[in-house]
Amino acid sequence: MEKETKDRHNLSKSEVVKDIPLACSDELAAVEFLEFQRWGNTPCCVKCGSVNVYKMMDAATSKVGQTVQRNKRFLWRCHDCKEQYTVRIGTVCEESRLPLRHWCYALWRSATSKKGVAALEIMRQCQITYKSALFLMNRIRFAMAPDQAVAPKLSGIVEADETYIGGRPRHTWRDSEKAKSGRGTSKTPVFAAVERGGEIRSRVITDVTAKTLKGAIREVVDPNARIMTDDYKAYQGSRHEFLGGHGRIRHSRKQYVCGDVHTNTVESSFALMKRGIHGIYHAVSRKYLHRYLWQFDFIWNHRYDNDGERMIAAIKAGEGKRLMYKQPAA
Repeated sequence: MEKETKDRHNLSKSEVVKDIPLACSDELAAVEFLEFQRWGNTPCCVKCGSVNVYKMMDAATSKVGQTVQRNKRFLWRCHDCKEQYTVRIGTVCEESRLPLRHWCYALWRSATSKKGVAALEIMRQCQITYKSALFLMNRIRFAMAPDQAVAPKLSGIVEADETYIGGRPRHTWRDSEKAKSGRGTSKTPVFAAVERGGEIRSRVITDVTAKTLKGAIREVVDPNARIMTDDYKAYQGSRHEFLGGHGRIRHSRKQYVCGDVHTNTVESSFALMKRGIHGIYHAVSRKYLHRYLWQFDFIWNHRYDNDGERMIAAIKAGEGKRLMYKQPAA
């Protein structure tokens, strides 16, 4: 049984890896690839969910003068609700004018690059403008965002910690103090909670006060869990809120592991996050930092999947999502 599962695991990986080069270079192959990943062998209507659908074919003339049927516009039509649609509708690709082959390439790079991929790299390799590449990447990051309504709370042993993202603040000639590191700086504070052997939940926070940090923990951690933190005073009193207790490691005394009490897992996630920010993106504004955190969380939560499975998960995560910069009029 274990061997069969392993064989299916490797087969799914090889099939996706085999299809990706063609899907990233040919528009028809990209459409068929995304249609199969979204609907499998049973295409359905994105409006009403009916499977009584068909492809709309256009008549065309082949090189030898024969009339053939080709789906030039990649349109589907539903017999029940009479609506026309494409594979883009109901996903982050909706209303996008970019070819789907560019979406496939950007999805592949985003899902397989552990530390992320820059929009400038997508711009060069897809031969599109930087504005289009940024448009593309922001929607893919939005697809990777967790669904807070259905995301289960972290349980078991959960490590919680905070860190700071950003470089040295820019000083004018009036500033005489050197740039600080750690708490009390102008950097952006980020909170994260990681379930050992499980998922991560990270977010941008306004400050590192006890009210903010404890509130963030309550939102993502199950009350029956056991909490692990460092000895920062803002975490004091958390043992009364969680039935599993509260383990504290004394970083101020150069103590990093005491039995099973440590925060090394969450600090490992911070390390990957910062390598991506510093090495790939170089600088991220506070306004858009939460989108990059979605991407790093997605990669961490699917770290046990192979590259093919992670890309399929990213495609499926983009269903039912639409990133709107301009709010519709009331």
